[in-house]
Amino acid sequence: MKPIVCIYLEGLELKLTVLGREKNQIFIHRTFSVHSTGFKSVDSTESASNFINSVPLDEISFDSLEGMSEIKDESENNSSEVAKLSAKLADFDLSKAQFIPVVTDPNLSYHIYEAVLEKEKKKNIDKIIAEIQNSKGILLTRDQIDYISLDEKTHLCVFTDLNVTTANIVNSLASYNGKRFYKIHSIKSAEIALAHFVSKTTKFFPEDYSLIIYIGKEFSKLIFLEGQNLKHIGATLDIGTQNLNTYDVYFSKILLEMENGGIPRLDNVIICGDDRSENLVLSFYGTFPEANVSELKFESFNILGLAEEEQKGISSFTIPISAAYEYFAEQDKELVGINILPKYIIENQKFLQFGWHSFAILPLLFLVTYYFTFSMLTNTQEIRELDNRIFNLEQLSIQNQNILDQMSPLSERIANFANTQSILDSAMSGTEVWGKTLENVSNFVEGRRNFWVSHMESKDGKIVLVKGYSLSRDVLTEFADYSNSSILQNILYEPLRENNAFSYTLNFNIEKKIE
Repeated sequence: MKPIVCIYLEGLELKLTVLGREKNQIFIHRTFSVHSTGFKSVDSTESASNFINSVPLDEISFDSLEGMSEIKDESENNSSEVAKLSAKLADFDLSKAQFIPVVTDPNLSYHIYEAVLEKEKKKNIDKIIAEIQNSKGILLTRDQIDYISLDEKTHLCVFTDLNVTTANIVNSLASYNGKRFYKIHSIKSAEIALAHFVSKTTKFFPEDYSLIIYIGKEFSKLIFLEGQNLKHIGATLDIGTQNLNTYDVYFSKILLEMENGGIPRLDNVIICGDDRSENLVLSFYGTFPEANVSELKFESFNILGLAEEEQKGISSFTIPISAAYEYFAEQDKELVGINILPKYIIENQKFLQFGWHSFAILPLLFLVTYYFTFSMLTNTQEIRELDNRIFNLEQLSIQNQNILDQMSPLSERIANFANTQSILDSAMSGTEVWGKTLENVSNFVEGRRNFWVSHMESKDGKIVLVKGYSLSRDVLTEFADYSNSSILQNILYEPLRENNAFSYTLNFNIEKKIE
């Protein structure tokens, strides 16, 4: 449940109400007040600076230093009062809360604007600002003013000071709790919120004139209704329960405001605030015998969570409760209330605080961000595609290498086959020559019984050295002539047992054809 904290400063008394809504029922969780010597809207540093600047240098004395000590005391009082507020609200999550400061005199003023409104609210506000400047000499900004319509041609305008005390109290509370800000939803008018609360919760006849009288400790308010609609807001009265001697003062003020507001009679009187005594009721009956005098009821709220003493004094917090009621009624589209939120509060509550020039470059930042994001995504996609291509090529390279590894043994075998083939070819040709040579030698030896071969040796693959013995020299000469491919190198005489023998050496050229 999101807390709604309504804060209202009435003289030296700060009144707070914490509410929440659950299942279309509004709960009042807490009501309390803090008495003060006076909340200040500026901090001690700024006050001291203003004080020094206001005193000429040649007039600074110990008296001026006493003035600075008074400023320091006020700052300490402010801190003490903010500490009391923080302690009272410690049970609530204020970071999720909506704060609603409620303002009245002297921070708020009214103006009646009579004209037919245009559809665009900014144009209406500009016209109202121009009229107020011309009639009252007050220069306003759009964030200081709002309005509600009393009828088609009459509109009640509300404008505030730039420095709203109750809003500053909320900011001081946030600073005290270590937060940059607490969320301020809007600034409400005390009188208009009270009029809306009574008109929506109490039924009147259309022709009835009703008075809402709120009596505080130091101030009182007079608000007049015609039927269910706001008719006239009287001036705030500087009388209350602490300075009231006789109720006759009220009646004279009421009669004066009835004359100012064109109120012919009073049919109903609604009493609320700090004084709801029987003497007050009887006094009204004596002055306005035809009026129906009653106390304001809070039947729209669940107050069972409050202590018994708080329930009895609930009427003292009528104005902050009325502001909360207006807030919830606006959420439900039941009415249009006053919603003023100065620009400095809006800027303070921004998550990122930009100036106008910062907002001007926001589209450029968006475009630049979009461009770089798009480029990054495009490049990422391209890189991903290139990585896939590289991976595929690497796999293809691995497959090719495997094929090459399988081909290498085959290439070697093919190369060896060619060498083997050449060797075989050479061997076959040599074998043919050798065969032919051996055949001729064998034929010659077979017919000659005195001729032997004892040794054959190959030289350079072409020449064959043949050694042997013979019993006759003539046979050797005959053998050399028989084979035109042989050359008789030498003949040596050697005795072989009891016979004479000759050893010989022949060189055969196997490349030469032997016939």
